[in-house]
Amino acid sequence: MTTRKPQFVYVTYIQTTPEKVWAALQDPEMTKQYWGLHKNVSDWKVGSRWTHQDYETNAVRVTGQVLESEPPKKLVVSWGAPEGSPGAVEPPSKVTFLIEPFMGTVRLTVLHDELVEGGVTMKGITQGWPAILSSLKSLLETGQPLAMTTKRWGG
Repeated sequence: MTTRKPQFVYVTYIQTTPEKVWAALQDPEMTKQYWGLHKNVSDWKVGSRWTHQDYETNAVRVTGQVLESEPPKKLVVSWGAPEGSPGAVEPPSKVTFLIEPFMGTVRLTVLHDELVEGGVTMKGITQGWPAILSSLKSLLETGQPLAMTTKRWGG
């Protein structure tokens, strides 16, 4: 019998270009707008460290490594909690962003896997990803993120 780790999959369609989605996932000024006043920081090269940080204090909320980078099609990163935080007892998980042209739009698929069943990360992302990705969609389509994601969330 094979033990499978849980995964979370979210798919959305965005009226934009793959290049704009790619930029929105990485640009600190854009992530600040739709990701709870946080920024993603890295040079986005395979093997490089990336961090998800509070925009004002630079406190690291998530950290990992860039595992794959195929602009503007695919980005894969490891996802772990910094030492001392509640999720730090869990091994890192993995997030894959697939950005595909689809009938004049972009299909963005986010696969977050290698999760601990019932763990801190699993609980957080099942609420977090739908809100963040919906806000990203709104930002790219209308120029305005969802108001709830322009406020500081959690720790």
